[in-house]
Amino acid sequence: MQSKGTTGSVISGVIAIFLVLVCLFYLSFSWVTSRYENKAEQHALVVANGDANGEAYKKAYKNYIDSIGKEKVYPVLGYTFNQVQKMGVGLGLDLKGGMNVILQVSVPDILRSIANADDNSTFNRVLAATDSVVKKSKTSDYVAAFFKEYKRVDPAADMAVVFKNVAKRGESAEQVEATVKQEVKDRVSSSTNVLRNRIDQFGVVAPNIQELEKDGQILLELPGVKEHDRVRELLKASANLEFYEVYTLDEIQNQLMALETALRSDSTGTASTLFGYFDGSGYQGTPVVGMATQAHREVIDSILGSVTAARILPSNLKLRWEVKPQEVQYTDTVTNTTRKAEIYSLIALKSNNGKPALGGDVVVSASSDFDNLQGNYVSMNMNSDGAKAWARVTQNNLGKPVAIVLDEHVYSYPRINSVIEGGRSQITGNFSVEDAKDLANVLKSGKMAAKVDIVSDTVIGPSLGKQAIHDGFLSFIIALVLLMIFMMAIYGFIPGLVANIGLVCNLFFTMGILASFQAVLTLSGIAGIVLALGMAVDANVLIFERTKEELRAGKNIRQAIADGYSNAFSAIFDSNLTSIITAVILLLYGTGPIKGFATTLIIGIVCSFFTAVFLTRLVFIAFGKSSAFQRLTFTTSLSKNLFTNTRVNFLGQRKLSAVVCAIFVVVVTVSLFARGMNQGIDFSGGRNYIVQFDHPVKTDVLAQKLAPMFPGASLSVITIDNDTKVRISTNYKIDGETDGVDKEITQILYEGLQDELGGMSLEDFSTTNENVGIQSSQKVGPTIAADMKKDAYIAVILSLIAMFLYILLRFHNVAFSVGALAAVAFTAFTIIGFYSLFWGVLPFSMEIDQTFIAAILTVIGYQINDTVVVFDRVRENTQLYPKQDFFTLINQSINSTLGRTIMTSGSTLLVLLCIFILGGESIRSFTFAMLFGVITGTLATIYVAAPVAYLTDSRRKAKKA
Repeated sequence: MQSKGTTGSVISGVIAIFLVLVCLFYLSFSWVTSRYENKAEQHALVVANGDANGEAYKKAYKNYIDSIGKEKVYPVLGYTFNQVQKMGVGLGLDLKGGMNVILQVSVPDILRSIANADDNSTFNRVLAATDSVVKKSKTSDYVAAFFKEYKRVDPAADMAVVFKNVAKRGESAEQVEATVKQEVKDRVSSSTNVLRNRIDQFGVVAPNIQELEKDGQILLELPGVKEHDRVRELLKASANLEFYEVYTLDEIQNQLMALETALRSDSTGTASTLFGYFDGSGYQGTPVVGMATQAHREVIDSILGSVTAARILPSNLKLRWEVKPQEVQYTDTVTNTTRKAEIYSLIALKSNNGKPALGGDVVVSASSDFDNLQGNYVSMNMNSDGAKAWARVTQNNLGKPVAIVLDEHVYSYPRINSVIEGGRSQITGNFSVEDAKDLANVLKSGKMAAKVDIVSDTVIGPSLGKQAIHDGFLSFIIALVLLMIFMMAIYGFIPGLVANIGLVCNLFFTMGILASFQAVLTLSGIAGIVLALGMAVDANVLIFERTKEELRAGKNIRQAIADGYSNAFSAIFDSNLTSIITAVILLLYGTGPIKGFATTLIIGIVCSFFTAVFLTRLVFIAFGKSSAFQRLTFTTSLSKNLFTNTRVNFLGQRKLSAVVCAIFVVVVTVSLFARGMNQGIDFSGGRNYIVQFDHPVKTDVLAQKLAPMFPGASLSVITIDNDTKVRISTNYKIDGETDGVDKEITQILYEGLQDELGGMSLEDFSTTNENVGIQSSQKVGPTIAADMKKDAYIAVILSLIAMFLYILLRFHNVAFSVGALAAVAFTAFTIIGFYSLFWGVLPFSMEIDQTFIAAILTVIGYQINDTVVVFDRVRENTQLYPKQDFFTLINQSINSTLGRTIMTSGSTLLVLLCIFILGGESIRSFTFAMLFGVITGTLATIYVAAPVAYLTDSRRKAKKA
């Protein structure tokens, strides 16, 4: 036994040292990043003469960051600032802000696709006229403007025929217009889902994605994004993958020379000729026509798009640029120095009536890989039809190149050496790791409904506000200190100190591992960390309570500690593993805040299990022979006789508890139907107003002024670009008529912001003044779309099923599974019902948003942990007293674990109460949901889980009998 203990201690020690080193390594990147960002701020302040809100400050800050981007700021390890910035822990939209992007999905492209009207000159003429009308009138309804213009250009047109792919013959223009509007909306929603998939795979945690009221516009808020250019390219890619046969330079040499001759004769000099702009010649026997720098590409494209080129070059020839440039060296004749330049190859593609040899819609999966010969590449799998077509294409092009083209850019043109069957292929192209991952991401996420353009790209401030973040952080530190004092007050100085060391290590390891994943920390992520800390405390409490039991049984301190750890292990293991199974399913099937919560929870639970079960034990083993440790009692004068001989008949009160629960369920059900829930903007959608001030403002102060003026509605205020510009969002009268509600909200904003406007008139505030007042407004759809709700339901249902099956597997009694699920369901329903009953009554916001979802998930995790601990004691007592009746066993188990239940709940409530009181208004609703949930969850274990398990088991035995 001693040998095993010694071996386990050595292994635990080695793992702990390894974790410390790894966490220090990754957390150091955050420290270096913060250090240089502070330097950038100081530099910008000096340049801007102390004005941190002006354009001069922003420009100076950006210039400083850009200037050190490739500079080695971590000299010991040789990392540049750009690399260091990627490696740290990022903060989410709610904590730090991020990137705000408005995308425009091309409605003209969608209309062309719906009507299949690429060659319809009238259709294209109407689109051009509609573009002009929309720009002048700034209307948001492109489809209505298009139908109006079509009627003007061609009054006799039958719109049901024009859009015969979606409309029914004989429908009126109005009916066709409604059908087309719905089709456009569906395709924009499809693009939104594609973007969501890409962003999730890119690694952005908890993005905010909303469809705007204006046709084809999508709003994205991306937290913690540092590689802006890479994200822009990812968002704009339409994922139009195509496979082309190619022309070699030899085959089109004569036509290119004929074009060159024609261009020379059409102009007075050689400046506008084709070959004059190439910076490198093509290669015989390859599809490379020539090479050029970025500056010359545009001129070459305009020449190739001319009428002269269309007349001379083959009609099935497409000339497209390679996606990645080659770096070449040349001698600058002016300075006589060697310099570097990037040049792109122009590739000759052979089309079939304008179409490729094979379309990319046959690709069903893609992944990035690496080998020593090809470097980074992307593997693709095609469906059965694609595999047959691809075999045919490769058969026809043996010994020749075939070009792989994505979004009109050539990624590679590998030579076909053999027929490729089975549909598995590779895309090569001198990729970096990020390039290969992004390309696989784009291919996996699917094709966009139409071309996408970035309308605007701004930096947004944190939604919680600086003061709220400061208050939240301060409250968390105070709560942690009080928790440490609480542990020492209940279990004594040394045991409390050991448990506190475990808590600090747990937090340190969790943050270090998050940093190693380059994760983004959001409020829902913090909820996962709080739950994991609660479980870490729970594990220590379980161990200490079991140790006290062993000491009362007359064992010496070393044996009592060893048995305490041993006897508590199964309860800790089962409760932790149940939570991890749930979290893994939430991670796989959840989106947004659910995924962020699940990530931090999994990491936190693993760390808490290691620190509580192994690391703290290591301390007791190391100092076990010292006199101070020999005198340990794990009690203080405050806790000495606390919960030592409780004999409450909890199960005897089951009828009373059933009546109370039933009454509450009825009241809540009535409330849900009568009052409903106070849905936040995440669920209902809302309106955004960008307001510019002539001085810095505080978002939390503005929110306090405006919130009472929008009764029963959600409100948020965040900074945009700097402290003088804010975005005010509300779902006030979201279903009301747009113009009337806009005017009403404008009036409310004007009255609520009077103190900040300096006597400005309503007209200046709303329209006239371009420098101060409302700059723009837009109606946005819900962040949590219908498909996200569906995914959330699926994730929760699957996690509950997994929870049910695991408890059944471990306890071999379906009664325990039924009891656990009943308690979880009652706890979640109780919190939702309480928020339905009391929104608008209690003096803080009680809206249902993404953070509320995170709070519910936290409480479910806490509740199941609590229930499993009690059921584990029932199982243990069943083995010790096999002849005792089930009623007595359950009562004894609840009473024997009551000390642990009260201590764990008390410590968790202490943390949450601190954050609730000191954390600021913006997170009060979030912490209240968890506060109320912990109390309800604890009671549900005793008065729901245990009675339901007893009744289920009794009926099962009666049925058997």
